[in-house]
Amino acid sequence: MSLRFLGIWPNTPDDGSPTIWLDDETGDLIIQSWKADDETVRQAQQVGSVPGHSTAVPPHETVIRLPGNMLQFIPRPVSEVNGDNSGT
Repeated sequence: MSLRFLGIWPNTPDDGSPTIWLDDETGDLIIQSWKADDETVRQAQQVGSVPGHSTAVPPHETVIRLPGNMLQFIPRPVSEVNGDNSGT
């Protein structure tokens, strides 16, 4: 695994700050952020996702809350960055 640092929460204190890395081999994002509180998890379960899909969070997963100002660090496809919305 080869991780590349992408960004950290702007004006971060010394510890416990949301951070994003990219696994250059797989394209996966590795995200450190705040665990969603119980109310947020309940709301996400009520909204659901795909009809018929379980809304339970399995033991090997968690729900995190990523601050909106961290979206700037998430990589975008080149076509999106260049404004190409042709869908190809």
